[in-house]
Amino acid sequence: MNYQPNIPNNEDCATCALTFAYNEIKILYDIAVMLSSNSDINACIEKGMRLLKRNSYLERCSLFLLSDDNSKVELHTSLDISAQQRKMAVYKLGEGATGLAAQSCEPVVIENIHNNINYLNKMGIVDTKSISYVAVPIMQDEALFGVISANINKTTILSFDDIVRMLTIVGSLFCGTLALQKRFVKEKEDLTDLKTYYKEEVLSEYKFENIVGNSTKMQHIFSLLETVAPSDATILVRGETGTGKELIATAVHNLSRRKNGPYIKLNCAAISETLLESELFGHEKGAFTDAKDMRKGRFELADGGTLFLDEIGDITPSLQVKLLRILQEQEFERVGGTKTIKTNVRLVAATNRNLEKMVASGEFREDLFYRLNVIPVHLPPLRERYEDVKLLIEHYLHKFMKEHRKNMSFSKQALEVLMNYPWPGNIRELQNTMERVVLICPNGVIEPEMLNHVLPFNYQQLFINPSEPKQPILVSQPEPVISEEIPPQHKHTVTKVNLQEIEKESILQALIDSHGIQTKAASMLGMTARQIGYKMKKYGIDL
Repeated sequence: MNYQPNIPNNEDCATCALTFAYNEIKILYDIAVMLSSNSDINACIEKGMRLLKRNSYLERCSLFLLSDDNSKVELHTSLDISAQQRKMAVYKLGEGATGLAAQSCEPVVIENIHNNINYLNKMGIVDTKSISYVAVPIMQDEALFGVISANINKTTILSFDDIVRMLTIVGSLFCGTLALQKRFVKEKEDLTDLKTYYKEEVLSEYKFENIVGNSTKMQHIFSLLETVAPSDATILVRGETGTGKELIATAVHNLSRRKNGPYIKLNCAAISETLLESELFGHEKGAFTDAKDMRKGRFELADGGTLFLDEIGDITPSLQVKLLRILQEQEFERVGGTKTIKTNVRLVAATNRNLEKMVASGEFREDLFYRLNVIPVHLPPLRERYEDVKLLIEHYLHKFMKEHRKNMSFSKQALEVLMNYPWPGNIRELQNTMERVVLICPNGVIEPEMLNHVLPFNYQQLFINPSEPKQPILVSQPEPVISEEIPPQHKHTVTKVNLQEIEKESILQALIDSHGIQTKAASMLGMTARQIGYKMKKYGIDL
């Protein structure tokens, strides 16, 4: 049954129809403009529904979208409903009028909702004014995208045919905008994935067995490892704490002929002196209190593979003797045992201590030192690998963003702060700092002020506080004499400019004296190579 209770019935029907058509087109135009000019699509859809209600076209609109598994339609937008009602408003295909419209892809009209079993009203809305219900499928690319429905009461000015037509147009506008937004989000995600892929590809060019580095020193180390790893020669890795000595040992094992054999690691400083011998060589049952069973040591477990002993400089003199024997004879006895056990182990040792000084003071056996130091590998501290700092920052930032599902990047100024930080804790400190940045800072661009909570306080005062100079003055010079003719309010500025001029001249002179060798010039000025590189860039000094 079609009814038009509010359509005027006067003699000038043509004028009335024209006015009605104009109003309808204007409402549709307003909805289209809202959808195209606002980024909050859901809010625009609600406004469009309210606009239809205010103009007595449709009492209550509801937009349902097809689920990902194509088995049901779920409520996306409706007016003035609770979260619980939204959760309940789900229709399987073929269920109720809404589900029938989705299944058949044809409009479904219920003239009287009070005596029709297909009107399920899962939202539980009590509305005594509603009389009819219309559900219209919305198609996109000849496939079902969703269903738009409306409750109709006596005040509507549309016939059922007009309601179906209006819902079809409005639903197409709503779903078309949602489909465009969905495609935009998908393309954005694809671009992000592509950017991540290319970033990983670029970083992989600077990786050697999971070691990130492109500096000259690291390239020399990589070349050395490729040469010596296939042999069984003992390697001694030396460097400050946090420089990545364990990564070097892992790379040696992976590049060796023993890569399919066991790879055993032990930190000699982490175990007490009384237990270290048992950890290294094993023990027999009853060798000491609590030795209830025989236990194999690390040398025995690593047979046919590689054993990495970290902090080798911390072992006692008695263990040094036993270690020397096993390196020379490839044999040992377990603690409390008499049976000689043969082993075939490739040893990689590491230390951050000055073994030469320990040998001179009698703390470390000279013969063991020479036996360990067959292939020495000196890992430079991060402050001497300025070229690698940015690579490492990007590597760990990407790693922790992926782990914690965040998206952020450093501004040029924030990256400059990190690049000029000396990293006394080396790579381990940088890694921990990047994780702290990802956890503490919000998504988006990271500015220098945001680093206040992740870098040491004294460094913040020098480099992050905008009221302070970006770099401390490292060149010791007498304070310049300020003429009395200079107004007091300008004295600070002149002092700062004069100091910068003095620093620039000092750097230029040092570079001249060192024949352009930056490391030598830096040593003359009491700077690091990283710091003099920064100063040269700051003052525009070009060799």
